[in-house]
Amino acid sequence: MNAMFRSFASFNYRVWFIGALVSNVGQWMQATAISWVVLTGLTNNDAGAMGVTMALQFAPPLLLVSVTGWVADRFDRRRLLLLTQTMLGVFALAIGVLIFTEVMNLWIMYGFALALGVVAAFDNPARQAFVSDLVARENASNAVALNAASFNGARMIGPAVAGVVIVAIGTGWVFVANAATFIAMIAALMLIRTHELMPRAKATGAARLADGFRYVARRPDLVVTFAMVFLIGAFGMNFPIFASTMALEFGREADGFGLLSSILAIGSVAGALMAARRDAARIRVLIGGTLLFAVTAGVSAFMPSYWLYAVTLMVTGFSVVTMMTTANGYVQTTTDPALRGRVLALYMAILMGGTPIGAPIIGWVAAQFGPRVAIGVGAVAAFIAFAIGAVWMSVSGRVRRHESRRFALTIDETRPLSILTTSVRIPPPATAAAVAAGAQAPHEPEQFSDEVAATTPIRVPASGGQGAASARPRHAS
Repeated sequence: MNAMFRSFASFNYRVWFIGALVSNVGQWMQATAISWVVLTGLTNNDAGAMGVTMALQFAPPLLLVSVTGWVADRFDRRRLLLLTQTMLGVFALAIGVLIFTEVMNLWIMYGFALALGVVAAFDNPARQAFVSDLVARENASNAVALNAASFNGARMIGPAVAGVVIVAIGTGWVFVANAATFIAMIAALMLIRTHELMPRAKATGAARLADGFRYVARRPDLVVTFAMVFLIGAFGMNFPIFASTMALEFGREADGFGLLSSILAIGSVAGALMAARRDAARIRVLIGGTLLFAVTAGVSAFMPSYWLYAVTLMVTGFSVVTMMTTANGYVQTTTDPALRGRVLALYMAILMGGTPIGAPIIGWVAAQFGPRVAIGVGAVAAFIAFAIGAVWMSVSGRVRRHESRRFALTIDETRPLSILTTSVRIPPPATAAAVAAGAQAPHEPEQFSDEVAATTPIRVPASGGQGAASARPRHAS
């Protein structure tokens, strides 16, 4: 099978992918409808209220991070997802009914936004970790990237359809349609062959909520990744605010807003498919994607027409999904499987939890100074994120001058780990075999590929002498 789609060899992943694609279309329809109804139906073009709505949806993953990560590691993820997906579908139907009956107001919408956020706080880490349960470890990075392609493929369809439905028959029908799409995800979860799921890793000793925090704190590469993701998530990824206010700036209605979201998704799908072709997630791709996002966002703020702005959104979508898919894949494939749920919960909290901080600020800036200034703030945050990653790469010794070309630089992601006071290096499989046979492993740095690093953990004792195993990739410092 084509390397880009190798995860489709698994029946469970094929079923999951189809169900997720249908459900994601509905979710994007609902996200567009919520933004538009708050901006134009419940307020008089108040971008600040839109920012509050986003903050209420994304605050719970941050506030509940320790509990939700522990739940994702402790309980059956498939059953947990059946519960959360059913609840999200019921909420969507309830919002639609309240809009039909003209009972909905801004404060009720705020309440639903918070409720959606609480359920999503449990759904997100379980859903992210469940992807790794569906495929073999060597295909985990590919599965994550294809998941992103599904998510952003739905983004091409959902917002555009939502815009047309809102204009043609009303906002309430968008929420009803989203509620119906959850049937596909629930059916997929029911069809999954549980006996073919990957064995769940179990931590020795008592599973503690704080283990995920301690693990990340000992991984400088993850700390840098999380810092970059936080800045982009908080200030750069407020696309509902950017696209809706820019649509109004260019004199467009809901269909124009939905079309912008779909155009953004064209680049997003391209970025996800490019990530699916890579054998492993690399930090240098994360940093490069962040720089491209910063530049493109800055340029988009100066676009004089609707269609020129739309063109820049395609590159914006490509860059941000390249960055986020790489970050997600890197976290999943280099984290101890026994702690994956807790680490992913922390990752999702950092990504989504930045929105309660950034979205109200971006919404206020858009309302007071216009959407172009708000986009500029996001671009500045992206430049800061890039600087954090670039400085860390340099300080950690991964960027150095080329041996033969004076003005060229090389990037080495194979630098051994520093675990407290221990530095360890894992040889590639061929060298490891030679060592097992009694031969001395030659020192050949070029053989230590980042593809091996992204999938080969080092087992070390957990801090505090509790006996829990933690996995650490050899190329993180």
